[in-house]
Amino acid sequence: MLSTTFVAMKSNVHQLSKLPFFIAQHLVDEVNVSNISPTDEESQNELLYTGLVNMYTGPGKGSVLPTVRLPFFDMNIPEAADGIRSLMQKQNFNLYFNDERPRMAIFVSKMSHCLYDLLARYRAGEWEVDIPCIVSNHEDLRYVAEQFDIPYYVWSINKDHSNKAEVEAAEMELLKKEGVTSIVLARYMQIISDEMIKAYPNKIINIHHSFLPAFIGAKPYHQAWMRGVKIIGATSHYVTAELDAGPIIEQDVVRISHKDTPESLVLKGRDLEKIVLSRAVTKHIERKILTYHNKTIIFS
Repeated sequence: MLSTTFVAMKSNVHQLSKLPFFIAQHLVDEVNVSNISPTDEESQNELLYTGLVNMYTGPGKGSVLPTVRLPFFDMNIPEAADGIRSLMQKQNFNLYFNDERPRMAIFVSKMSHCLYDLLARYRAGEWEVDIPCIVSNHEDLRYVAEQFDIPYYVWSINKDHSNKAEVEAAEMELLKKEGVTSIVLARYMQIISDEMIKAYPNKIINIHHSFLPAFIGAKPYHQAWMRGVKIIGATSHYVTAELDAGPIIEQDVVRISHKDTPESLVLKGRDLEKIVLSRAVTKHIERKILTYHNKTIIFS
């Protein structure tokens, strides 16, 4: 475990706002922020408290995020108040409670392999999550949803996408009604709009059937076969406005040979896709992912 200490005083407390960047850059597990121990009059004037206080400990044992331990500061001291305010204003903080289960919606089209794997893990109790709905642009997988007693909603999208905005508005209304906190695209063959991405930043998980950044876009197995590669892969990532370019959560590969055809690559890839997607979903549900710029830091 990598641990470091930040000694806070009036002259440097404003630098607390840089801690999250330091944590992400150096993969720090724990940061201890302590008050200065005065040894003379000059250091006495640097104190951020006016009396003896106990330390306050941040995230408890078992937290998946880096621990930042803060001492009590006297908020009547302007420097202390400004330092904490700069930390809070420059960063985004999410507070979660163990008794609040995340609610995950699954979006699908016609392929069932990823959906079956997700629902089997859900039914087996592997995840502390609720799945209130499955959304699709086709009727094909309704029978799967019915097997698991999960409501299945279909909004067909015209080939010219003329009704796409209307469909996404209806989907967003459903997600809000169901209190959905994250979305999994289990081979959902539609591009998500910027509006939905902004509503769920780093909360929409996609599975792409290639080892990104190779073979972006449609028919990556056919692209791989044409290129004559010796491995194929699958990548699960958060969705961003740029196609197949969001922060990568999980990847894996399988070896292939000259004997393979595009059809056999598809079959081999399906096993890989569902495993990689489920690994990514597990990490997301357990809140073990920290996004930094367009990268992810995965905590074990």
